[in-house]
Amino acid sequence: MYDLAAIGAWAEFAIRWLHVITAIAWIGSSFYFIALDLGLHRDRALSTGADGEEWQVHGGGFYHIQKYLVAPAHMPDGLVWFKWESYATWLSGFALLAVVYYLGAEFYLVDPAVWDVAPGWAILISIASLGFGWLVYDLLCNRFVNANQTGLMVALFVVLVGMSYFYASVFSGRAALLHLGAFTATIMSANVFMIIIPNQKIVVADLMAGRKPDAKYGKIAKQRSTHNNYLTLPVIFLMLSNHYPLAFASEWNWVIASLVFLLGVTIRHFFNSMHARKGMPWWTWAATTAIFIVIMWLSTAPMFRTPAPEQAQGAGVRFAQAAGYDEVHDIVMGRCSMCHAAEPFWDGVLWPPKGVRLDTEYQITRQARAIYLQSGLTHAMPPANLSYMEEDERAKIVAWYRAATGG
Repeated sequence: MYDLAAIGAWAEFAIRWLHVITAIAWIGSSFYFIALDLGLHRDRALSTGADGEEWQVHGGGFYHIQKYLVAPAHMPDGLVWFKWESYATWLSGFALLAVVYYLGAEFYLVDPAVWDVAPGWAILISIASLGFGWLVYDLLCNRFVNANQTGLMVALFVVLVGMSYFYASVFSGRAALLHLGAFTATIMSANVFMIIIPNQKIVVADLMAGRKPDAKYGKIAKQRSTHNNYLTLPVIFLMLSNHYPLAFASEWNWVIASLVFLLGVTIRHFFNSMHARKGMPWWTWAATTAIFIVIMWLSTAPMFRTPAPEQAQGAGVRFAQAAGYDEVHDIVMGRCSMCHAAEPFWDGVLWPPKGVRLDTEYQITRQARAIYLQSGLTHAMPPANLSYMEEDERAKIVAWYRAATGG
């Protein structure tokens, strides 16, 4: 008999693996080309008419790289387009969002203590917000393409702060920060799909037809590429945040998420200046450290949001009424709640790991699938079996979960 929970867990793992691989490819190529472009030697007279060149060594070979602002005299065959890394990253990321937060909306997306909304409506808000982000961002960029770019960046930061507060006001803390990451990643990938690649194709088509390309296409593509450069590090932070309750479970999680974008600016400014041979602005690391200290302080002031209602709701009622729940409740309270509680009493544990509490009926039923997978099907929890959970107790957890789900 197939175990749907186990199949779902492996599907999530496979999609997450794909997402990480494609993200590494996208971020790696992005960082490489930003560093390459900034580091090109433009003080050399090149007979080919190139804008700049760079000699590099890697893997036992030497590479001579030249950049053309428009194109060489003859368009080469086999032109490589760097786009699939971006597309695959977004598609796999959205698939992961659907598998974890849409299929598990009642447990991971909605938090009644934040906003007691039906899972279906929460999913629609999630999807609509991603499209809204691109429309607002694109409108600002089109309107201010010839304006001061620093001012545009400030305006975009205001939008991100507003969305951070919005997400924290409608979703669970974990989902709020991840959605802000998805919101930003959607902008980045749409920049590639909607602007950068189409503009480059227009330039190539003009060259093939013997026309002189309009310089505005390159200018616009450069603007969007620069934005992607500064947004990359915050997106990575936000995607990792769901593993760290100090980031997502704080009352001030939306402020933490907003400050992370400033970290992206300070860190990337250092490396961009270094690669452009404009010196190493060490002050950026002092600014980065100061912002991070503020983030750390905010994460514990106060520790967590107001606890959710103490009675099972929705699908949780099914688990609370399933055969064997009383025994499982006692097992979890005896083997797990010393750490997974509002105030853990296990020595050295200052807050519930990953923000997961298991000290009330509401919390236990809300985490039923995780309990089943980590303490029933596998021995992942308790870690190193420190609380000595017995095999028959694990069997009771399995029987309870399957009784509730009909598995």
